[in-house]
Amino acid sequence: MKKINTILLLILVTWSCDNDLLDRDPVSDVSPENFFVKASDLELYTNNFYRMFPEEGIYNGDRVADNIIQTSLSEEMRGARIVPTTGGGWSWEYLRDINYFLENYEKCQDESAKKHFGGVARFFRAWFYFDKVRRFGDVPWYEQTIDPTDEEALQQARDSREFITDKILEDLDFAIENLNDNTEAFRITKWTALALKSRVGLYEGTYMKYRGTDGYEKYLTAAYQAAEQMINDSPYKIYSTGNTEQDYMLFFASHDAITDEMILARQFITAQGVDHKANYYMTTSSYGRPGMPKDLVNSYLNADGSRFTDTPGYNTIPFTEEMTGRDPRLSQTVRAPGYTRLGESITLPPNMGATVTGYQPIKYVNEPRYDTYDESITDLPLFRYAEVLLNYAEARAELGILTQGDLDISIKPIRDRVGMPNIQMAAANADPDPFIEAQYVNVSGENKGVILEIRRERRIELYMEDFRWDDIVRWKEGGKLTRPLRGLYLPGAGEYDLEGDGDIDIVLYEGDAPGNQTDGVQYLKIGSDVFLDGNNLIDPHPDFNNRTFDENKDYLYPIPRVELQLNPNLEQNPGW
Repeated sequence: MKKINTILLLILVTWSCDNDLLDRDPVSDVSPENFFVKASDLELYTNNFYRMFPEEGIYNGDRVADNIIQTSLSEEMRGARIVPTTGGGWSWEYLRDINYFLENYEKCQDESAKKHFGGVARFFRAWFYFDKVRRFGDVPWYEQTIDPTDEEALQQARDSREFITDKILEDLDFAIENLNDNTEAFRITKWTALALKSRVGLYEGTYMKYRGTDGYEKYLTAAYQAAEQMINDSPYKIYSTGNTEQDYMLFFASHDAITDEMILARQFITAQGVDHKANYYMTTSSYGRPGMPKDLVNSYLNADGSRFTDTPGYNTIPFTEEMTGRDPRLSQTVRAPGYTRLGESITLPPNMGATVTGYQPIKYVNEPRYDTYDESITDLPLFRYAEVLLNYAEARAELGILTQGDLDISIKPIRDRVGMPNIQMAAANADPDPFIEAQYVNVSGENKGVILEIRRERRIELYMEDFRWDDIVRWKEGGKLTRPLRGLYLPGAGEYDLEGDGDIDIVLYEGDAPGNQTDGVQYLKIGSDVFLDGNNLIDPHPDFNNRTFDENKDYLYPIPRVELQLNPNLEQNPGW
């Protein structure tokens, strides 16, 4: 049962789009003469900043890339983005509110509150600019509010992304120094700022490295040092009860954020009308029909740590066999033989009406009573400790200073949760996996094998947590998004038992539908309800098998036309 306290109610004011308070004048209209004088003033003002965090957007980075395949492909996947007239993410409202706060908060007489909430504001300014850099690259840096009559400031040119990133890290260092160091799953703390610093440093360091830009080392160093501080000093750990077959799934299906591992989460409470749609999204046939692609399914190792893709004919192994003896996270992330809904005992095969690939995601899905549209209450992750561990390992690998000891304190705890063997650095580098190597063509050097293994681990562990698009961009692997998207192997018309229990779950047919259909069996017409390619793999998008990705422009988004007209000193991103 969800519990409500005073802080939570403040967050609900912040995060509920229906609250009347948020529809009134901007918070920057408050008068500094009678505000910013008490700790409660600072808290109330900074609560507005939490609205910057995504809701279901927590898995948008997977939907626009190649982790979640839906009935319609994103513009990013189709190479169909255009320059918008307005909008397009070029919004600066929150920055004005943040800077207004920073110009006035020191009026507060409570030194402890002033220190902490100053750190909160600097964290959110770093969050704001990190979003802008990832989306647009170079952007104007503003650290003060702008007078509407100040033409020079309003028409400022773009600052370099390196300058902006340095400013982001400067803000985060201030936040780390000043924020409270307690653990609160729904509030910004020192640990949240350290986690973001590790994320920012890794992103920019690899973005520069894979584009041949000098100076990337300082960012990768910042990334691993922030993560190392978390490892050494924070109270966080990988959540585990010792149940390797369920802990990963139950962590994400928990109604309440599990604070062993969750550094910051987005909270949802039905009683307050603050809900999301995860259950509905992954169980209904009318909302995208999300599916995991086969190349990701193939990426999961066998339970003994050996490579599934070393198996002859791995791409055409029947569903019940390919799901057996694998990394337990596979059957805890998509429906596999023996799957049951939480609180129920009936086993369920993949619902082919609810997934376009046949691999039906179950992450964040809990009891069926939450299946109605906008009724889910699982708290969704914004920062969790597993990401910090992955950031540490990757940053040190990319710098060429990774050791087996580093893997033992980072990747090993993540794999221990599900009973998987750790990455062995020497073995990985001696024999890079050809299957993963083909997905990431830009990796080279002595650490090639272990970098590929860390990328495998990252994609699996952080599935549906909004990282995939950013990872593809920073690794400069946009070509990956143009490769064939496939699903289950179903060798033509016939009957299929997807649970291995002797009962037929799916019937594929050609021509007229079979008569005397059995209740509970899914009947799918080939070429209409389901499409198969020449290898009898589900093709979820037969009309989009010639997708494009422009290496010269598609890693960034375009600046809207109106903004270029309003500010002639802005320059459009290359290729747009």
